[in-house]
Amino acid sequence: MVLSRFWLAIFISSIAFVVVSLFTGNSYTIDFILNGKKDDPILISEKYLHQIPVFIKDSIKKAPDETMVINRDTLNPDTTYVYKSKTVKIYTGKQKSDGLLPTCKNSLLDLIIPLIAYLAFFCGLMQLLIDSGAAEKLAKKLSPVFTKIFPSVPKNHESISYMTLNFAANFLGLDSAATPFGLKAMESLQEINPDKDRASDAQIMFLCLHAAGLTLIPTSIIGYRAAENASNPADVMLPCIITSFIGTIAAFLIVGIRQKVNFKSASLLVGLMSIIAAIVGLLFYINRLDLIGKNFFTSNLSGLMLVVIIAFTLIFSFIHEKKFIDKNTTIFDAFVSGANNGLQTGVKIFPYVLGMLVAISFFRNSGLFEIISDGISFVFSHIGVSKQITDSLPVAMLRPFSSGGSRGFMIDSMKMYGVDSFTARLSCIFQCSAETTFYVIAVYFGSIKVKNTRYTLSTMLLVDFICVLAAILVASWFF
Repeated sequence: MVLSRFWLAIFISSIAFVVVSLFTGNSYTIDFILNGKKDDPILISEKYLHQIPVFIKDSIKKAPDETMVINRDTLNPDTTYVYKSKTVKIYTGKQKSDGLLPTCKNSLLDLIIPLIAYLAFFCGLMQLLIDSGAAEKLAKKLSPVFTKIFPSVPKNHESISYMTLNFAANFLGLDSAATPFGLKAMESLQEINPDKDRASDAQIMFLCLHAAGLTLIPTSIIGYRAAENASNPADVMLPCIITSFIGTIAAFLIVGIRQKVNFKSASLLVGLMSIIAAIVGLLFYINRLDLIGKNFFTSNLSGLMLVVIIAFTLIFSFIHEKKFIDKNTTIFDAFVSGANNGLQTGVKIFPYVLGMLVAISFFRNSGLFEIISDGISFVFSHIGVSKQITDSLPVAMLRPFSSGGSRGFMIDSMKMYGVDSFTARLSCIFQCSAETTFYVIAVYFGSIKVKNTRYTLSTMLLVDFICVLAAILVASWFF
């Protein structure tokens, strides 16, 4: 219900702002909001040839393509004059994201089709884990801890293994694998949910922990910094780990208090201490490496772990092939069956993803998001917050809405302020330590058709805010 109202609020406020801007003369056209593409120049005016300055008119006439670009520098957008059909069209600035119609198209081509492919492959592997008995064994080993975190989940329930694989994939930065495991976990938790239209406690806890996004190897962030020739691309890794860990603990405490989880449980404390010890131990190991060693380790660990998961699944299935025979199937047929389920899941969640992405596109292109962002930065700057911090806030503000949009702001901050600047590093930590909240809720609850998400959205947004504060403190401490 909350997500639905928020979605409506985004659309209605953006449409109202666009209409007002058009009729007050602040915008010349709204076509770019519907048909424009990201980074395209925006049409701001149209004049007859005799209405523009003489030097521009002469330059346009001399140009082979009757086009002139002025104000070409690295800080300000170009202004382009194009003479066509007896008028001069004036363009300036860049479009923030794809318009409504291109977003519809790209949601299918660039997001859903790849997602369906990932879902098909990893759901096929998960089917092998189920049929071979590996999922059951994993669930039994982790039940003592998980039953404390998720009291409503029966002991040795299959959802435990799916949640474990999802957390592990997130932990290693394997986004393509994390989503299929997470969707399978939500589907499994839905089977024991007494009210199918209402999110269960276990589903809320799982989704909030997932969204907190504890990450050990921020592979993509390191890659972007390396591409911009950072002096040490991996120097944000430790701050990213600390910030995402704070977010994960905050999510667990907030939801746990509301669900009355027993925090004094011995098995829960042992599990938590084991995770902390593993993180600290790995950090000590990485800290001993030189620059080349760190780059090699961080660039290969995630990929190696994914290969290990695939190899383990196939080898374990081969060793326990008799279980497949008993079920009147083969290993390959079981994989195909699971892949087919993944395909159906991808098709099912498409409308939910489309609706959310189109709303966010409209919100950004309307200019309303930019006004809100600038307003918040203005307020922060006048209460003594450093300009280096306020310059990075757009990444933190956009992250819950759009991963691609916040990534664009992050890369822009690297180019504008320098890849090794405090602003650029803080932007990287913001990008790594939070999740695309609205996208995650739409996809995960949409896949199981849960309508009432209860307090999931408010909790995830609160965790996002905590991650922002933690990122600022951690970045200030390190840099």
